[in-house]
Amino acid sequence: MWAATIMFSVLQTPTPHMAASSVPCEVRAEASVAAAGYDGIVLVTDSLEKLQGQFSPLQAPLKEQASFDESLLKDGGCVRVELPAARLVFAPTGPLERDQDDVRRFADAAAEGIKRALKVGIRRPLLVRGPDQAFPQADLVTLLGALHALYVPLEIREDVPKKASKTSVLGFVGSNKTVQLAVALESGRVVARDIGGSDPERMAPPRVEDYVKKVFEGSSVTVNVVSDDATLCREFPLFSAVNRCAKGVARHRGRVIHLTYVGSGPVEYTLMLVGKGVTYDTGGADIKAGGVMAGMHRDKCGSAAVAGFMQILSKLQPPNLKVIGSMAMVRNSVGSECYVADEIITSRAGVRIRIGNTDAEGRMAMADVLCLMKEKAVKEVNPHLMTIATLTGHCCLAYGNSYSAIMDNGPASQAAVAHTIQAAGEEVADPLEVSTIRREDYEFHAGKSEYEDVLQSNNKPSTQTPRGHQSPSAFLVLASGLDKHGKDSKQPIKYTHLDIAGGSGPFPGIPTGAPILALAKAFIPSVF
Repeated sequence: MWAATIMFSVLQTPTPHMAASSVPCEVRAEASVAAAGYDGIVLVTDSLEKLQGQFSPLQAPLKEQASFDESLLKDGGCVRVELPAARLVFAPTGPLERDQDDVRRFADAAAEGIKRALKVGIRRPLLVRGPDQAFPQADLVTLLGALHALYVPLEIREDVPKKASKTSVLGFVGSNKTVQLAVALESGRVVARDIGGSDPERMAPPRVEDYVKKVFEGSSVTVNVVSDDATLCREFPLFSAVNRCAKGVARHRGRVIHLTYVGSGPVEYTLMLVGKGVTYDTGGADIKAGGVMAGMHRDKCGSAAVAGFMQILSKLQPPNLKVIGSMAMVRNSVGSECYVADEIITSRAGVRIRIGNTDAEGRMAMADVLCLMKEKAVKEVNPHLMTIATLTGHCCLAYGNSYSAIMDNGPASQAAVAHTIQAAGEEVADPLEVSTIRREDYEFHAGKSEYEDVLQSNNKPSTQTPRGHQSPSAFLVLASGLDKHGKDSKQPIKYTHLDIAGGSGPFPGIPTGAPILALAKAFIPSVF
């Protein structure tokens, strides 16, 4: 994997205005639990016995409370403390040393602690993590967990100004480096949540374009948008099939948004991301029935993650790295103009695709954009292609609702990319499970008659299809022409597919921003 050395000159303390513009509130590094200016402390730890040294003032009141209320040790609580903050919210992590325990316990405890603090009226919390050496990134993860709980949805910030923030400042007893890294990472998660979580009208394709242009105005990330229908039809025919019905409504017309970051110095690694940005998925002609359509505004979390990762790059400014991120923003509408099963559409790569299910629109939206990336990749330095998508219910069925799936083609597998990103995600509470693209996946998508080269999908939902989250990656390889760049070719190209259907967050609820923390840890490791 590529790694760069990054000087922390870009991570100096920002002004309060700068911090507040990209994260839910001003975030300050503090040296002591006795810091002034806070009206409550949120303590995250697994054991009161670890509260020694500067943390010892927190131990006695908690032990006294626990002496007649044992539930405190498991469920937490709020007590008075003889410190300037006056109130102490105890947010226990639970066990940390069993086989099943991981660093997410810190994020979960911090989020719950902040929520309880807000309920008891604390508006200027000071976050404290008890000493523990088991997890190297525990401080960062704890702070990010608190910031997640402080996020306010974009529509609320815009439409209900009095609820635009939950707190004015968040203190953290820890290093300034940790605080400023958390601010940079959280600014990316805010962008990802804003795009991914906002309703299908607030983040319809043209409004995503407006939002992205505003976010990156004056930054090191350049924005180029393809919106002309003739151009979209010519360059991205599979995308345009999905867009065919939606484009009849001006506010729903599709966009392909290209974002580019080029770090200082010679490029040593080129990361090329394609995100699924389905702003609403009705299922199209194969309409989602039985109430399962609700929540389909979140089908744009792949593109949202691309934009969020680019925001992190704009904040951290890693050298020697080039990143091209493309957002395939489209609405899968239903009506007289919608594409239907049995159509045969020729992809940008010249591959004849037979449609099997219009609800498999995400792979359609991305395949031609991935082909464009492939065409560019042969001229780039050390290229690595990646698709990110809330693609299949099968991913949730296979791994549960908290995990993203990641899988490599041959060249990427030889470089152990998926395992490297998985290990990175494990450290920063952004978990992924490694899957494998196998011969059965390619065979599944092979054309079944003389009419077509590739079958887009069968006629069943992914949850009723064996290998329902692995085979779409084989489709993307075949439809984009990446099969000509496998490990047996003269120009092998690394390609990794991430299905974030499980990891993107609960609905109802707030999107997680997955997998941008894992990507940041894997591709910008020197800042951690």
